Amino acid sequence: MALFACMYYAALRPAETIALRREDCDLPATGWGRLLIDVSRPEVNTQWTDTGDAHEARGLKHRGRDDVRPVPIPPTLVKILRDHIAEFGLGPDGRLFQSERGGVVASTAYTEVWQEGRKLAFTPAQVASPLARRPYDLRHAAVSLWLNAGVPALEVAERAGHSVDVLLRVYAKCIDGHQEIANRRIDDALAA
Repeated sequence: MALFACMYYAALRPAETIALRREDCDLPATGWGRLLIDVSRPEVNTQWTDTGDAHEARGLKHRGRDDVRPVPIPPTLVKILRDHIAEFGLGPDGRLFQSERGGVVASTAYTEVWQEGRKLAFTPAQVASPLARRPYDLRHAAVSLWLNAGVPALEVAERAGHSVDVLLRVYAKCIDGHQEIANRRIDDALAA
């Protein structure tokens, strides 16, 4: 649950989520916390890695190797992560999420759990639809929520690790119901 919560509440990519370490997390007893995202562990064919590992640690997507992306996280996610750590502990290298043997969680494993969860939570028609078909859709839901909540595009892009150009090109169609707000702001500016 905490793995999926990171994708939804922090808009992390799955490869960023499975690489998350305790040292990357500021989880205060109350209030907002912060994740410092600096590593991604995308799953690739072992012949394409230097180590022969399917989850080679890499820098962030479209960023320099040493770049760090700070992501503020709401109190709900802070609590979920604190509870997760208390219940499951940490991997040998401090990772929050680990396989049964302490390894990196495979995409097939969390995707299988996701698919089973969809069957429990959704109606048969919803299960057959594209609604939340992949765990990655949680990231899309987070970014869409932030934009619809009126968070400025630059801030959303920074948190999600996008450029503003990519953010607006991909998510502009998700912004809904802001015409009245825009009209009111324009009226206020004209009246000033």
